[in-house]
Amino acid sequence: MILNILFIADVSIARVIGGAERVLFEQSTRLARRGNNVHILTRRLGLHTSSSDTIQGVKEWRYDVDVKKNAITFLIQTARNSKRLCQYVSQEHKIDLINIFQPFSGLGTFQQSVGRRIKKIYTCHSLSFEEFISRNEKPAGMLQKCLYALNVFTRKWIEKRVLLNCDEILVLSRFTSEKLRDIYKIPEEKTTVIPGGVDLSHFYPADNKHALREKYDLPTNKVVLLTVRNLVKRMGLENLVHALKTVVNYTEDVYLIIGGCGPLKDELITLTKNLGIDNYVCFTGFIPEAQLADYYRMADLFVLPTTELEGFGLVTLEAMASGLPVVGTPVGGTNEILGQFDRSLIFEGTDPDSIAALILENSYKIQTNPYQWQSFCRKCRHFVQTHYSWEKNVDALKKHFPTQPA
Repeated sequence: MILNILFIADVSIARVIGGAERVLFEQSTRLARRGNNVHILTRRLGLHTSSSDTIQGVKEWRYDVDVKKNAITFLIQTARNSKRLCQYVSQEHKIDLINIFQPFSGLGTFQQSVGRRIKKIYTCHSLSFEEFISRNEKPAGMLQKCLYALNVFTRKWIEKRVLLNCDEILVLSRFTSEKLRDIYKIPEEKTTVIPGGVDLSHFYPADNKHALREKYDLPTNKVVLLTVRNLVKRMGLENLVHALKTVVNYTEDVYLIIGGCGPLKDELITLTKNLGIDNYVCFTGFIPEAQLADYYRMADLFVLPTTELEGFGLVTLEAMASGLPVVGTPVGGTNEILGQFDRSLIFEGTDPDSIAALILENSYKIQTNPYQWQSFCRKCRHFVQTHYSWEKNVDALKKHFPTQPA
């Protein structure tokens, strides 16, 4: 059955730079390839040159909002302009289903008729107010503290209202489902876990790691560690850098690649210099999608040092699909993925000592028994092939769609 589906988001599939964009891109484009008429409503971002675009068969509609204005003006513009655009799209195209990805663009949905008469699904990746807190330190001044608290309260109020107005809520992990229950009192029967996926045709093991390392001018005779993260506090990258200092004290045959950009970059670079390990670390900046698969393929071990809010972790699946084992902290969705595969890959804690211990243990395995390690890498690929793919994800998603057009 062909449906007219409207995704409502605060992100865009024009440039995939994070997990939310990746899920939105894969689900929307794959549904379009299956013959559905798929639309995305989102706000116009700096990277956009037009108010609408068609991307791999998906029509993306964008409303204007001034992100540089204060928070109140931003929210008012978001609610008003998303409502107007939603009205226009629903009048031009008879929408059968709405799938909301983030709360702010979704707020305008319930203020007009289409948002009240058809089925609405919410796909929850993380909680908006927690993301805000993790990215913004609490200010010092009294007025700034009050505005900060108001921002957090408003985000929670909007998010809860949008969640409660949806018919079903989909999450990528039990971790997120439990957060919804504990914070917003969302009953478990209203939520369904649909794990994320991975493009198995794009992420696959290397035929020749040596050649790839030469291509990117990386060491060919060391254990190459890789992490790809936004350079923000919750990712635990400072702990990883301190852990590397401990690792280097035991063996100098290691090299860490940190991919990604963010406000902590200069601080992290300074930290590596102060610890005297800057020759063992490479900061690549943002790794383009076309090169990301190569980085997974040429590394020996992926490190996920997250300290909080790891809702799922698509990078874990991408790495394992590339034949790259992952070690990670016991945080959020990482527990669910690695715990299902091999619990020995989970650090005892988030501290540098726990991270260093497991990196050293696996580096020793890589160096002393490469054939056994290659066998383990193949098991990583097989595990992801068996349990995770975007086709499985979309098949599960479709079970929550209406059985006939609205």
